[in-house]
Amino acid sequence: MAVGKNPQILALNEIGQSVWYDNLSRDVLRSGELANLIAQGVSGLTSNPTIFKQAIADTSNYDADMKQPELVGLSTEALCEELMVRDVAAAADLLRATYDSTGAGDGYASIEVSPYLAADGKGTVEAAVRLWKKLNRPNVMIKIPATPECIPAIQATLEQGINVNVTLIFSTQVYEQVANAYISALEARVKRGEDVSKISSVASFFVSRVDSSVEKAVDELVKGGKAQPSDKDAFLGKVGVANSKLAYSSFEKLFGSDRFKALREKGARVQRPLWASTGTKNPAFKAVMYVEELAGRDTVNTMPPATVKALIAGATIEPRLHKGLAEAQALVAKLGALGVSFDAVLRDLQVAGVKSFSDSYKDLLASIDAKRKAI
Repeated sequence: MAVGKNPQILALNEIGQSVWYDNLSRDVLRSGELANLIAQGVSGLTSNPTIFKQAIADTSNYDADMKQPELVGLSTEALCEELMVRDVAAAADLLRATYDSTGAGDGYASIEVSPYLAADGKGTVEAAVRLWKKLNRPNVMIKIPATPECIPAIQATLEQGINVNVTLIFSTQVYEQVANAYISALEARVKRGEDVSKISSVASFFVSRVDSSVEKAVDELVKGGKAQPSDKDAFLGKVGVANSKLAYSSFEKLFGSDRFKALREKGARVQRPLWASTGTKNPAFKAVMYVEELAGRDTVNTMPPATVKALIAGATIEPRLHKGLAEAQALVAKLGALGVSFDAVLRDLQVAGVKSFSDSYKDLLASIDAKRKAI
């Protein structure tokens, strides 16, 4: 039976938001799960080392590939990359019709450069170019973290006409550096007389991890007698959304500027904010809380399986992202007044995010190595 567009996804699309799936494995491809979601309106896909660790190391779905003669002699890291490339290529092919029908506006599959390169700008550009050439598809994005060392690499990669999904953004300050890197890259291409109309990029702003960290910080204040238990209620499940609204306000200023208008006239697209880490980590929160609160135009929400399932089952969709900026600013100010350095929380989150992806990648390589020896 043919699957039609899901009403909730359609409602988000009408507001101007794309729904992407934060999950990729051979099983997602073979079972028809991704094709089914695309039929319901999902229009992109993201992946990361943690997701691939679960997909490659914890199943037998890749064992046959590992035995193929052309892969047997590869290093563990090269083999890992080849397996990821094959899955991302297959996902991009499923999304190609979306890419074509939206005129390159949507339908992207993302693949991440090695997390070991988070402090190596030169190595990041080389890896991005290699992955881009290997995949050889226009609807692929290369994921690069927004670390201080990689922001110049993001600009250099975009200047070469490669689509970039900038990941691990937590603060508005870093987001603005990322957006300016995108705009500068397009300006450099225009100056050289090169096309900018087919370049696409998203800036992945993490949400739920912010709430989890703020919850812990306020808990510590309560334990130390520096805050009242009732103070927790003011922040519970609200700071991640408030932080995202601050970033979105910066997005509107930067991409509504005369500077970007000149690029828009050359066919440039805005670099859409992408809300990542939008599965709720606190069981007290509604499963679609971050979906409902962050619905807004020119954005993407990439959701893990449980969140997509909850969205398809039902949600209240209205453009809430465009409201409550003053309240968001006041909430962050209140956090500072209590003695929580929000800037420090966000810096620590990026450092922890880089380490988490690196640890997952290390585990993934170790598991692949062990599996190669076993099969």
